[in-house]
Amino acid sequence: MSTTSVSADHLPAPVSEEKFRKLQWRMLLAAMFCYLFFYTGRQTFGFAIPGIQAELGISKATLGAISGILLWTYAVGQAVNGNLADKYGGRRIMTLGAILSTIMNWCTSFATGPKSLAVLWGGNGFAQAMGWAAGGRVISNWWTPHERGKSFGFYTFAAGSASVLAFVTSTLVVDTFELDWRWIFRIPVLLMLVGGLTFWLTARDKPSDLKITPPKKFLEDHEKVSVKGDGLTAKGESSWARYKAVLRSPKIWSTGIAIGFLNSARYGLLIWVPVYFLGSDWKTADTGISPIWISVALPVGMAVGALTNGTISDKLFGSRRDRPIALFMILGAVFAMGMYLLPLSPVLGIVVLFFTGFFVYGPQSSFWALCPDIAGKKMAGTAIGIVNFFSYLFAGTAEPIIGAFMDATGQTNMIFPIVAVSCVCSALAALTIRR
Repeated sequence: MSTTSVSADHLPAPVSEEKFRKLQWRMLLAAMFCYLFFYTGRQTFGFAIPGIQAELGISKATLGAISGILLWTYAVGQAVNGNLADKYGGRRIMTLGAILSTIMNWCTSFATGPKSLAVLWGGNGFAQAMGWAAGGRVISNWWTPHERGKSFGFYTFAAGSASVLAFVTSTLVVDTFELDWRWIFRIPVLLMLVGGLTFWLTARDKPSDLKITPPKKFLEDHEKVSVKGDGLTAKGESSWARYKAVLRSPKIWSTGIAIGFLNSARYGLLIWVPVYFLGSDWKTADTGISPIWISVALPVGMAVGALTNGTISDKLFGSRRDRPIALFMILGAVFAMGMYLLPLSPVLGIVVLFFTGFFVYGPQSSFWALCPDIAGKKMAGTAIGIVNFFSYLFAGTAEPIIGAFMDATGQTNMIFPIVAVSCVCSALAALTIRR
């Protein structure tokens, strides 16, 4: 018998459904725990902007461009690292990303001007791109197509919660501990390092890595989907073959454009809402609630929205993703305009900002379930990476435009109508996916 293959007679008997379910949750929770800390490595920049401006005298337009550079290098990294996750395994790539991003954040904290900030923050974007698609690859190997909305909903919930953690830890640094902006890049990222090492010790790429055979029900679900034609076919196992197979799909392009507008809205909120609340009188505002803490309602809403939308797409829409995406995007536009037009009290501001985040970010879980739906699990990492490339290409393009617009108008509240327009464009693009 060949040493490179094992006959069906020598495969271990399928494990029980109960045991396999525990292993599924172990892998999902490991990916969630790791990604829970990833945003402490890239969504803290908005909190550093006022301090960077005060110390280094850099304009908002330039800082918007630097923020955009991270998003562009992240986009390129997604296109590369998603494919590497298919080739070398998500466990290895995701752990490496956590380690490298921690190092790059510490290097960024020693930047002395716009050039060093741009180079170091851009390098961090590529390291950060080793996380999402790699974790999604692991999840695709362990969860069936009919539970992808739920599993990716939980995974995206962790990402939304990571935004909460990034906002809270950054707020503690600048508000509670009253440290300068450089510490924003030093303290929160230590959590990401812990998450990466924990993921390496806990997760495995696929059932065969644990020398187990999944239960019959798991295998049959994948087989039924395959028979129905779900998933792309690559001519060969090379990286180029996977890229060609994914990029030939019109649905991948529609998905990429739709999530591109969504991510423009999302990062517009995440980067500029802290700047909006960190006004010149934010520490002395007589509202009973520190304005910067009001901004935490945004990522909290995002986390809850992500958990909700994926489950809705499975339960109410029969695993069809385009309709819940479009619905949430339209409602996101409505609440974003509410932030801009309504005279909101602090309490009402928290509520409206929560629902803005809820509807703007919620569809992310449906988008990530959609990628393996279209491409199949064997090319899930490549598909997720390509779609995320579009996502961050759009967001990176929007950031310097938003910064320049704010410099020209002097009004940071303009972020909300910009977000509303992006949401409407995302909804229209999502309706062309028809999946």
